[in-house]
Amino acid sequence: MTALIETLRYEGSLAAPLADGAVWSLIRAEARALAAREPVMAPALMPIIDAGSDAELLAGVLAAGLAVARVDESSLAQLLADVFKTNPQILLATEADLQAVKERDPACPGLKHVLVNLKGFQALQTYRAAHQLWVDGRREVANWLSNLASLVFGPDIHPAACIGKAVMLDHGSGIVIGETSVIEDQVSILQNVTLGGTGKETGDRHPKIGRGVMLGAGAKILGNIEVGAHSKVAAGSVVLKTVPPRTTVAGVPATVVRIHRVDEIPAAEMDQTIV
Repeated sequence: MTALIETLRYEGSLAAPLADGAVWSLIRAEARALAAREPVMAPALMPIIDAGSDAELLAGVLAAGLAVARVDESSLAQLLADVFKTNPQILLATEADLQAVKERDPACPGLKHVLVNLKGFQALQTYRAAHQLWVDGRREVANWLSNLASLVFGPDIHPAACIGKAVMLDHGSGIVIGETSVIEDQVSILQNVTLGGTGKETGDRHPKIGRGVMLGAGAKILGNIEVGAHSKVAAGSVVLKTVPPRTTVAGVPATVVRIHRVDEIPAAEMDQTIV
């Protein structure tokens, strides 16, 4: 986890990734087909169909959503596009996030659906731009963008948090991710999850979530503690102590209820049972 805090690495995915650029080509094709089938939706799909680059495509979709808060859409799109164009690792993370949702959500019909309709995904990509602005020292605009994303999409993600790739924020509503939180690759987080402090700590005070973890709906993980790789936190649990790798914890306060097999990846399986 230390390496992720020092430099955000975007590596790996649960399934074999599509070739570079194939994600965006597929989204464009889906958008053109949908615009032909449903002309009333064509104007909303123009940021995808008319985008001159992959970065502009992502920026245009996010800006169109965020602009409902009476923000100038063209200026916001330019800010986001500048961040995405100068930091290509963000688009790689976005591609992994898109595929993660498509693979894990049984109700998901395609990649375009994830991009256009799922507020958890949109909030995460806006965070990625805000995080880069934070790293670049533009903290005022980073905080502004983060607050705007929370207002429009729901999740409250501090721009200083470190989040890897192939991450899914399922539904997105009520998710809170604190300033010094770290989330490694291939994590699934359901609605109303809090990665918070205990209220009395300062400095590094938020949880560290390992690779392949699933955090069930309503789970609260509090303090500078770790949830070990490939573990599961059951819905409604309150976690106050470090969780060992490959375990399920449940309850208030949470305790270990099961040890996982070595081949289990809770984030991919999205199995809500605890026994």
